[in-house]
Amino acid sequence: MNLSNLKPAKGSTHSQRRIGRGPGSGLGGTSTRGAKGAKSRSGYHKKAGFEGGQMPLQRRVPKFGFKNINRVEYKAINLSTIQSLADAKKLDKVGIDELRTARLISKKDLVKILANGEIKSKLTVEANAFSKTAEEAITKAGGSVVKL
Repeated sequence: MNLSNLKPAKGSTHSQRRIGRGPGSGLGGTSTRGAKGAKSRSGYHKKAGFEGGQMPLQRRVPKFGFKNINRVEYKAINLSTIQSLADAKKLDKVGIDELRTARLISKKDLVKILANGEIKSKLTVEANAFSKTAEEAITKAGGSVVKL
């Protein structure tokens, strides 16, 4: 056996139907497309979500609410997370860069510090936003807050 005498297994292939090759073929005339309608025409393409004229699902389902295009989304970081990061790396300043290197935030994230947990050491914390209680907790511990 070599490459010149390879062929598919018996029964695995069959000759293709030759559609639209005259009435003698049995597949002439409308060429298996039926009589009339969009599907019988050339260039027919069914649109995504088309349900044969029935009201499509995306129009039947009720819509509610709205998406505010001016919404600013922050990545929430708790005080407990900041304290554990400062303890682990022996930091006195925790900012965006430190959070990035610790992989707590990604490149484009805006950071908001929340007051979950407690802060024990004197830290300088840099972030885009702070909750009131988080800000108070940091200043009460002797640290400072820097809003970016």
